Amino acid sequence: MCATQLNPKVNSGEIAQFAIIKVNEFLVNTMPSGQKIVILLKTEQVQNPGIRMGNPVDIAKAGNIGSAPVPSGGGGGGAQPMYGNVQSAGNPYGGGGGSNPYGGSRGTSGGMPGQGSSNPVVRTNVSSQSFTPISGLNMYSNRWVIRAKITNKSEIRTWSNAKGEGSLFSVVLLDSSGTDVKCTFFKEAVDKFYNLLEEGQVYTFSGGRLKVANMQYNTCKSQFEITFDQNSEIHLQGDAEEIQECYDFVKIASLSEMEPSGFVDILAIVKNVGEPATIVSKKSGKEMTKCELTIEDDSGADIRLTVWGDLAANAQTKFANLPVVAFKRARISDFGGRSLSGSGCSVDPRIPQANQLKQWWAVNGNNTQARSLSSSGGGARGADPFEQRKTVSSIKEEQLGYNEKPDWLSFKATITFLKKDKQGDEGAWYTACSNSGEPCRNMFKATPTSDGYFHCDKCQQTSEKCVRRFIFSGTVADDTSTSWVSVFNEQAEHMFNGVTADQLYEQLAEGDRDSYDSTFAKATCTEWIIKCKVKQEHVGDESRVKTSIVNLTPIDYADESRNLLAALGV
Repeated sequence: MCATQLNPKVNSGEIAQFAIIKVNEFLVNTMPSGQKIVILLKTEQVQNPGIRMGNPVDIAKAGNIGSAPVPSGGGGGGAQPMYGNVQSAGNPYGGGGGSNPYGGSRGTSGGMPGQGSSNPVVRTNVSSQSFTPISGLNMYSNRWVIRAKITNKSEIRTWSNAKGEGSLFSVVLLDSSGTDVKCTFFKEAVDKFYNLLEEGQVYTFSGGRLKVANMQYNTCKSQFEITFDQNSEIHLQGDAEEIQECYDFVKIASLSEMEPSGFVDILAIVKNVGEPATIVSKKSGKEMTKCELTIEDDSGADIRLTVWGDLAANAQTKFANLPVVAFKRARISDFGGRSLSGSGCSVDPRIPQANQLKQWWAVNGNNTQARSLSSSGGGARGADPFEQRKTVSSIKEEQLGYNEKPDWLSFKATITFLKKDKQGDEGAWYTACSNSGEPCRNMFKATPTSDGYFHCDKCQQTSEKCVRRFIFSGTVADDTSTSWVSVFNEQAEHMFNGVTADQLYEQLAEGDRDSYDSTFAKATCTEWIIKCKVKQEHVGDESRVKTSIVNLTPIDYADESRNLLAALGV
């Protein structure tokens, strides 16, 4: 039987009928019936004469003809795999004095299979223990012991669905082969192992189950994931200097040319740490802590990187004093230009590149103006830098909004029209729930009831009052084109110099229509740096591209003039 990694050789014809192959690595599984199945792991073709050579017979029918006996061990019940690395043609099962990259001699005890017990055997004596490299794990082996360092440990998370509920946490293991693997612990294993495992410590692990990794959510090199339960065995081994992270660093400046959703290793100076913030996940509805870092390297560019969880909560302490940080497998995003998201990191790593970057920063870092690949604070926040601005006509010319994710752009434009009246309503607003806490936060619509109250479908509460929030449309224009835009509460209040929708409602209620009209008139014909989100929406059977203002920045004409002169090379 061929392992799946040999499929390309089968498809190419390298492994074919009558071909003579050299078996370099194999696996023997002894089934409960006593039948042995040989699984080929590594082979190379010697030749293919195209005809049968000699008169081979089925060994099951002919018996064991002149070959060395296969060690069987004690009397274990289930399938018992045996690894082999062929060094001599005299023993097809890899016995004798040949070396075995997966462990020691198969006639001795050392945690290898075939020793009588189906339970994993773990020893804490490194010198006598045989280990399987993470890179050597495969779906055909069920008796292995790995020795690895924990490079990342997650928080405990809870889950609940139709099948039940429970808790889980995950760790990333790295061994001396340079391959890392994601491991997950569920339910009872969480209670048993969570407080025993520490980042940076080395342990031996056995008794886990392998499954193929979902690479959409897994950033490790191994193509497998491991699940451990309460019966798994884990033993502390202490520190191991030979287990070191292997990085493939990419310069920040090159990220603008890379596709989103990819993963990169980054070595950079953390030059700014934002305030930790709490957001509510749209998928799970749970609170998550995030913190945005600004990192820079010697390529002359900086980028925003977001960290999560405990790392985010402690970011201002962990990343204080401009440290050099190596981020492993950070995810590239096109949110707000280019940005990164990462969790696994090493502060001031002991690698030559870190020392070189420190020296560069000490000499040049504070004196250079880095090019930012991220807009200020993300897609929905500050305006893009001058060199990243576009024009109003770019919305149509670049067909923005037709992607799966929203498009973002910034431009300098003038507000030419604001639609201040809505049919059947008293003003350019909607009535929102008066609950300022979760889950409403004065954002969800509250419907007037027949008795003069306001009912919110989100929190299912009825209140005497509501909060009015602006929502209206208008047009903006520059020298290239005009576009309709949607304006929401925060941007409208900024446009109206802090005047709220409730204040305008009170003026209308008192019969002061002129103040209402003049508020909109004053905002018309004003010039701003406008950041917009462009996204296609479906209303019934009709689809349309909607442009929404997410940020308004007043123009600093002195700074604008300097940017124009710099762009002209003056």
